[in-house]
Amino acid sequence: MRLLASIAFAIFAAFVAPALAQDVPSVTITSSSGSVTFDRNQLEAMGLVSIKTSTPWNDGVVNFEGVPMALLLEKAKAQGATATIIALNDYSVDIPTSDFAKFGTILAVKRNGNYMPIDDQGPFFVMYPFDSNPILQGQPYHGRAVWQVKAISVK
Repeated sequence: MRLLASIAFAIFAAFVAPALAQDVPSVTITSSSGSVTFDRNQLEAMGLVSIKTSTPWNDGVVNFEGVPMALLLEKAKAQGATATIIALNDYSVDIPTSDFAKFGTILAVKRNGNYMPIDDQGPFFVMYPFDSNPILQGQPYHGRAVWQVKAISVK
């Protein structure tokens, strides 16, 4: 009987449990000090701030919640002049890290109170407060708002 229970548990553990577990998205930050990966739960624990802004990709004013990029790089011990933001499809953009404190740029984890699915700009979106400053309402800043972020490399 114990053998049968052990086999049943092994089958459950191998096949059923992983299907029940949900993957929590993560972002990896690399720099000269090393590499660190934060999952969404860890990002949220850092403290979320809100940016309410219109974007070229969404209708109306949108409420984005995320971690300030300056804080995220601090937690990762990542220092440098440029952050290369890399999306899931390997699209990448270089952003001066000075933007992060200057404009309050965030790595958004939520849009209008909900997590963003991968097929709709998620799981993470570099967001600027476009409506807060006329200089942000065009290029190069719209081009620096990268969605589907998977990694950040700081140099």
